[in-house]
Amino acid sequence: MAESVDVAIIGAGQAGLATSWYLKQAGVEHVVLESSRVAETWRSRRWDSFCLVTPNWSVRLPGAEYAGPDPDGFMPLAELIDYFQHWADSFDAPVQTNSNVSSLEKNDGDFVLELADKKLRAHTVVVATGAYQRAHRPAGAEQLPPTLFQLLAEEYSNPTTLPPGAVLIVGSAQTGCQLAEELHEAGRKVFIACGRCPWGPRRIGGRDIVWWAAQSGFLDRTPATLPGPTARLVGNIVTTGHGGGHDLHLRTLEQMGVELLGRFRGAEANKIGFADDLAASADFGDARLGDLWKYIEAHCAASGLALPDFELPQPLRIATRTELDAAKEGIGTVIWTSGYRPDYGWMKLPVFDEMGFPVQRDGASEIPGLYFAGVHWMRKLKSSILYGVGEDAELLAQHIVANRS
Repeated sequence: MAESVDVAIIGAGQAGLATSWYLKQAGVEHVVLESSRVAETWRSRRWDSFCLVTPNWSVRLPGAEYAGPDPDGFMPLAELIDYFQHWADSFDAPVQTNSNVSSLEKNDGDFVLELADKKLRAHTVVVATGAYQRAHRPAGAEQLPPTLFQLLAEEYSNPTTLPPGAVLIVGSAQTGCQLAEELHEAGRKVFIACGRCPWGPRRIGGRDIVWWAAQSGFLDRTPATLPGPTARLVGNIVTTGHGGGHDLHLRTLEQMGVELLGRFRGAEANKIGFADDLAASADFGDARLGDLWKYIEAHCAASGLALPDFELPQPLRIATRTELDAAKEGIGTVIWTSGYRPDYGWMKLPVFDEMGFPVQRDGASEIPGLYFAGVHWMRKLKSSILYGVGEDAELLAQHIVANRS
């Protein structure tokens, strides 16, 4: 016979632990099933020099809002992992580590979770397996010559682990830009195939860009404000927390000597092709900064704040190559930083849209007792980040308590 629990949370990252914290305050018995360790995605899918892109003050996890000595700093990876572990320990989160859930089905009114050594029945299930679970490689990736060393961003650790030679990075969101900067500073020749990503200056008027996004309501935008479902795949604002935080985007990379290219289009033998669309990608990023600026203007007008001095830069217009000869350019490595996609294939339940995102409202699916947490754009833009995940978790826990039988 399968073991039984009232509530099972799948995943011990920020969303799962935040939900656990609120359920603990409400006196609801539950278990948190984690395939490896607390905050495993942070532990195993980040490179050695990783640090937060958002300032420390924006870490607003329930029962663990940042109160350290450096609110305007950016936590390095080791400190962040310790932060998560101490948070889980502080409220004795009922985490069962090394408990991978390989299947989830509905049976006789309850849910059946398949683990390696047992089955578990649960009346309520919260799926908190991360904003994105599966690294994406664009079409044509399989056409690259086998002589090139290829790896996903989550497999990269530091420049010394790569073969000699130049590096091609495919993807220009936060990770792609940060790896390009790190590899350039390590003396590598770096090429970056650019996509459409929002960017922003690290600071405007003496305030961090995240402060403006939070205070202006930009992070509170709902999916209804998006032009279409695919906009959920657009990355977060590109900048960096390294060195105390500084600007990092297409223009800064070009100025430091990284060669910008258009979107990756595939390869034939040693020839790697790119679209002639860098200008369009840069314009897209500028337009998204323009969207944020409108929120900043409205916030300043409503609150009486002085509007900071800021001007959008001139359009980025540089000549780019549409083909590289990998051998002639000395390219030894390709790093794929082309984003993530939802991956719920292990769930045997029909609750997903055509893009693989769960169909839900405030975390509750159409199947009674099945909830989601930490999904990108679940309720708002901030739903999956350390600044906003707690808000969703509180509502979710309230819903679970109100609907317990």
